Amino acid sequence: MHTRIAIIGAGFGGLGAAIRLKQRGRDDFVVFERAGQLGGTWRDNSYPGCACDVPSQVYSYSFALNPEWTSTYSPQAEIWAYLERCADRFGVREKIEFGTDVLSADWDATEQHWRIATTKKTWTADVLIGAGGPLNEPVVPKLPGMETFRGEAFHSARWNHEAPIQGRRVAVIGTGASAVQIVPAIQPVAEHVTLFQRTPAWVMPRRERPLRGWEHRLYKRIPGAQRAMRSLVYWQIEATVLVFLRPALMRLAQRAALANLRKAVRDPGLRAKLTPAYRMGCKRVLKSDDYYPALTRDNVEVVTDAIAEVRPHAVVTRDGTEHPADVIVFGTGFRVTDLPIAERIRGRDGRSLAEHWQGSPQAFRGTTVAGFPNLFLLLGPNTGLGHNSVVLMIEAQLSYLLDALDTLERKGIRAVEPKPEAQARFVARVDRRMAGTVWATGCRSWYIDATGRNSTLYPGSTWGYRRRMRRFDPRSYREVRA
Repeated sequence: MHTRIAIIGAGFGGLGAAIRLKQRGRDDFVVFERAGQLGGTWRDNSYPGCACDVPSQVYSYSFALNPEWTSTYSPQAEIWAYLERCADRFGVREKIEFGTDVLSADWDATEQHWRIATTKKTWTADVLIGAGGPLNEPVVPKLPGMETFRGEAFHSARWNHEAPIQGRRVAVIGTGASAVQIVPAIQPVAEHVTLFQRTPAWVMPRRERPLRGWEHRLYKRIPGAQRAMRSLVYWQIEATVLVFLRPALMRLAQRAALANLRKAVRDPGLRAKLTPAYRMGCKRVLKSDDYYPALTRDNVEVVTDAIAEVRPHAVVTRDGTEHPADVIVFGTGFRVTDLPIAERIRGRDGRSLAEHWQGSPQAFRGTTVAGFPNLFLLLGPNTGLGHNSVVLMIEAQLSYLLDALDTLERKGIRAVEPKPEAQARFVARVDRRMAGTVWATGCRSWYIDATGRNSTLYPGSTWGYRRRMRRFDPRSYREVRA
């Protein structure tokens, strides 16, 4: 079967692409979703306490504001429900091929289209949009003896809701954005929680509060009021990019974080374990009002010794201590810089994205890749953020994509790809700007790829990126002919 545009993934990116295409009168597209439901990250991550760490007002499409958020930071179930409503409201649900995994996507140079093999059938498409997202393939460390463990073990993004937590001894491995939410959620019901920490995180107060009834009524009756609030929240957050771009300024935020730690954790021994030794912002800054208090409870222990092995009923550290466990939860992140989908997409020369990238993803404006005609990535290399909502970056890329499609059709061009020199200049500029940021101060984080390069984050403001992405720039592209 043939379609003008094929979209991989039905999370925020893929769903947003489908909606914007339909709004522009483009109905010849299909969305491939390997799961049985849409939602992406917000479908997969249903662990206790799961919520967004970006304020609700900016974590939605600009064309579909949600006046019904119950909190200043939206819980997972509400975000997932919001995406479901958007699919129905904008009439794109019927365009989604559920339960359809993309096995391969190869550029056919003769026919000048993509040949896409899925678990159900083979498609061809003139344009391919990769919207699989960076947080969809969990990483689970291979611990010696893991196969002998007799309890339940799972990644936070594959939470086993059948596994009993109440009255059980739970080992949580990892101290990232998931663990900081999981531990406070399960601490009140678990018999004991052992948190295995490799590196402590910088944690700032979240200052979350419920949205009041009068706010809901105001936003429903006067949409402009919510748009004004969104703008206010956006600029408040956007201003914080300065401390990430100028590491010296981060010292002020670091003092505030340390004050927050001192106030919440009185025990000097525990406080020492939780005090980071790297510059704040080098790793993702976490937000929580209840993480530190949970760690001070009698039934919680923070373990900083490395894990040596797993036994049938315990996790053992290198000092030989057995830490009893009935359940093991891995809060160990995702494959961000080595996405499996990169191995399945092959360009003009027959090589995959993974082969082109050689461990360090690169793309022009984080969106298009030299050697891969008519391929558009959403949240591609160097489009992640450390300070604001990635939905803003997705929408900027969608504006660029829509203008590209208009340009190609207006000029009668079938396929384009970025010029290698244009892509190289963009990547070099990103790397130069990255060198002076807090992300380049020497810590080891999931932002860094196998080559030691930060290929994940955008070293600038969302405002600047969005301005540059308003128009497709054909001079940076070459026409691809059969």
